Amino acid sequence: MKADHFEQQTLLRLAAEDVALTQLAHRQRTLPEVAAVEAAAEAERSLSADVVRAETEVKDLGREVRRMESDVETVRQREAKDQRLLESGSVSPKEMTNLQHELESLKRRQADLEDQELELMQRLEDAESAFATARQGLEQARADRERAEQQRDDALADIADGTKNHEAARAEVVTKISAPLLALYDRIRKQTGSTGAAMLQARACQGCRLELYGNELAAVRNADPHEVVRCENCGRILVRTAESGL
Repeated sequence: MKADHFEQQTLLRLAAEDVALTQLAHRQRTLPEVAAVEAAAEAERSLSADVVRAETEVKDLGREVRRMESDVETVRQREAKDQRLLESGSVSPKEMTNLQHELESLKRRQADLEDQELELMQRLEDAESAFATARQGLEQARADRERAEQQRDDALADIADGTKNHEAARAEVVTKISAPLLALYDRIRKQTGSTGAAMLQARACQGCRLELYGNELAAVRNADPHEVVRCENCGRILVRTAESGL
């Protein structure tokens, strides 16, 4: 195939746009901001579960404290009732003895319940503190996730803008290339996954970075300037310039 020498050099501009688009696509696939959002979301989910567990413990302990308070109050009321009977003088000596024994038992029971109540209240206080800490952690995690999402969205918007600009520039360059040459370039680009042409610079293909030697170099050196030559290694169109070293 033959194509105007200067038209072939236009392929380098096309290749530059394709390199830029490939880099942008790679950046989008490997965007660290996306991983940061996933990590932040996972941390938020974990802390959310901690909040639920802490809240459940606070509620359970709260119910236990209220039950214990009710038990203590019941014992106090029974103790007060027995004390009134004892002080009334309206009971027999035997009943008085029984009341005194019951009062002693009730005092021991009350002391035991109050000790348990104090222990539960301490546990409730600790649980409430842990609950507050968990909620603060969740709020921070939510803020971290929102910030990570904003950074991700900003990065994606930047990539989208860059892609749009390079696609427009590529479209403009394409209009300056003949259909047969463009078709060959695009076919090679699909094969290489990057570009369909590369500069021959200092006798080396800038696509695969391999230097030309022997017969291959001689063939390129002796080829008509308008002949479309290709790298024997990577298959790209070799664009010859003043820097080719021929």
